[in-house]
Amino acid sequence: MIWRNFGLTCLLFAMFATPSASSAEDRPNILFVIADDQSHAHTSFAGYKAVNTPGFDRVASEGVYFRNAFAPSPGCSPTRAAFLTGRHTWQIENAGTHASSFPAKYVAFPDLLEQAGYFVGMTGKGWGPGNFKAVDSRPRNPAGPEFSKRKATPPATGIGKNDYAANFADFIEQRPAGKPFYFWCGGVEPHRDYEKGSGLRMGKSLDDAVPPQFLPDTPEVRSDILDYCVEIEWFDSHLVRMLKQLDELGELDRTIVIVTSDNGMPFPRAKANLYEYGFHMPLAIRWGDAAAGGRVVDDLIGFVDLTATILDASGAAQPGQPYPIAGRSIVDILRSREQGLVDPSRDAVFAARERHSSSRYQNWTYPQRAIRTPEFLYIRNFRPDRWPAGDPVVLKDDGSLGRAHSGYTDIDSSPTLDFLIDQATDPVLGKYLQYAVGKRPAEELFDIVADSACLNNLAGDAKYAPARQRLADRLTAYLTQTGDARVLDGGEVWETYPRYSAIRQFPAPETASTRTSDAEQP
Repeated sequence: MIWRNFGLTCLLFAMFATPSASSAEDRPNILFVIADDQSHAHTSFAGYKAVNTPGFDRVASEGVYFRNAFAPSPGCSPTRAAFLTGRHTWQIENAGTHASSFPAKYVAFPDLLEQAGYFVGMTGKGWGPGNFKAVDSRPRNPAGPEFSKRKATPPATGIGKNDYAANFADFIEQRPAGKPFYFWCGGVEPHRDYEKGSGLRMGKSLDDAVPPQFLPDTPEVRSDILDYCVEIEWFDSHLVRMLKQLDELGELDRTIVIVTSDNGMPFPRAKANLYEYGFHMPLAIRWGDAAAGGRVVDDLIGFVDLTATILDASGAAQPGQPYPIAGRSIVDILRSREQGLVDPSRDAVFAARERHSSSRYQNWTYPQRAIRTPEFLYIRNFRPDRWPAGDPVVLKDDGSLGRAHSGYTDIDSSPTLDFLIDQATDPVLGKYLQYAVGKRPAEELFDIVADSACLNNLAGDAKYAPARQRLADRLTAYLTQTGDARVLDGGEVWETYPRYSAIRQFPAPETASTRTSDAEQP
């Protein structure tokens, strides 16, 4: 409560750095394009044959492709809040979990850009889900003023009808003369639901839809992946149009174009998991002559670094104490002509997860923290007694126990999940459900170079004990330094933040235990 009462005072008296840009002409425009639920592997630039992303590919080939970019969380709402504030999810209270609130004491950088003279706007999905008016009554979505009147006719059901590119055109038309702009284009694609079979209907081939190793290689799963790729392509088509608009206006080379996603693919063991396919993101940045194109960079980049980069490049003020940003600008990397590993000090990123969906008894979270280096991914699970994908059983409306496997609601409903549940007792395919829903130990360690699917936990292997200890110590030190309640006092405050989306009911763990035996065994 002390922090809530202190919030507006801190906002009013925050210290700001002096802007470095001298005039509007010196400052770049900024176009930020963020998909909803797209893993790093699924662009044609990255070589995935089932998808064609000419917009992303153009930004990557004419600009810089970042091979190791990581979201701050494997869920949309906390990722977006961390990016907007430049602070880790454990540093922003309610905003660091899913579908809660966004205290105004944590300044959103579009407000700082606006104060610095930028024309600011957004279309589609901004920050959310959540209630940005619940604490301190923010007057608008933290991503900026909305431009979403134009509608389109999508090629499949399940795809949103927002005409992102047309709304961007409206925004540009309304821009005051001489002002640089910042625009947030937030897709709702490829978030589920999908039109089942849309990929096949549109001529895609099952042969191209190679699933990651944590999913079974079956026609059902491949078809689901094709449907996911249809939505990726739809959103990318709007990026193509926006780039064309900027080209025709002569503004493209004056614009920093950042293209990424908020978390991984909405499939079991991907989204809502701190494994590679949950928080390893596509990232490409184009900045005209200021960033030499055709480069691939291997430095580890976090979204809080993107926040620092935007404020640095724009010359806008940066928040000072008590809520400074946690990231480091990558303007130096963009302006360099180097590729590969450019800055050896960028050797780790950190990520976290608390609540994703309403998925457990009394809305409990599944708290995790992770450190990712070039070689390893180390994850700490603070409540290994809980189910990582959600409790297996949901209560019926009358309060009675539902059927086994009716839960797992941290996994988006999908044909793939249905298939895994149907095959739960199959001697060959049953393991895939366990990859997604089975309980996990307190520590996980993966050799990312050899095991990008994160299936072989090395935390108990004596050969890797030094690496495990080194990463565990570094993670603890960083979380302590940055004030994470999970390491300071247990972090039970995370169980108290209100949820403003729907809340499901689950039986108490001791009641549910009689219904989970078949969920625990393949």
